[in-house]
Amino acid sequence: MLWFTADLHLGHAGAIKFGRRPWADVDKMNYALISAINARVAVNDELYILGDYSFRISREDAAALRGRIRCRRVHLVPGNHDKDWSQPEVATTFIVEPPIATIKHEGNKLVLSHFPLAEWPAMAHGSWHVHGHIHSIGATYNELNREQGLLRYDAGVDANGWEPVSFAQLKKWFAACDARELVTWREWAHFAVAAPVEHAHYAEGSGFENREVSHGGA
Repeated sequence: MLWFTADLHLGHAGAIKFGRRPWADVDKMNYALISAINARVAVNDELYILGDYSFRISREDAAALRGRIRCRRVHLVPGNHDKDWSQPEVATTFIVEPPIATIKHEGNKLVLSHFPLAEWPAMAHGSWHVHGHIHSIGATYNELNREQGLLRYDAGVDANGWEPVSFAQLKKWFAACDARELVTWREWAHFAVAAPVEHAHYAEGSGFENREVSHGGA
């Protein structure tokens, strides 16, 4: 089975505050995030970490935390806070992927990156874009993407109850998007003009709460 996660920020105490994470200190956070992976991801599954695995800890400490993840095949799509895991002395820690990686699974094309993309390969033909970086809190961002016909998903822990997301979960999530209504990047870029968003409010901290909202009419 395939699994996806991002933005764990293991070792980074600041992530507890800005991600509103429910742990008193960084050791408890590290333990809980790794435990959540081990509870779901089997030893022979494949886990893709879409950037920012750790921050503000040494490479040795970060490697030791990787040793506590039981999954054998852990892929890392590098983020802006990741260390250089391609060096010979740590090259076996992760399967290091390019900054934008494309995989195919069960007939689906997935475009994986740390940073979210406005356009990605085969976007208008039903490919999925899974990313991290933005630390969206709760489901608001992912729901807005789906409502717009965008097969784009933030796999970050802060958006997913501090747990990894499976391929099966993504497939079910995206099934609500009618393939006939998938948007191109041009349509998405002009979405606010062509089809005003009908939301009275957004979750605090989602990044959308200060946006002007149109409800139509006079």
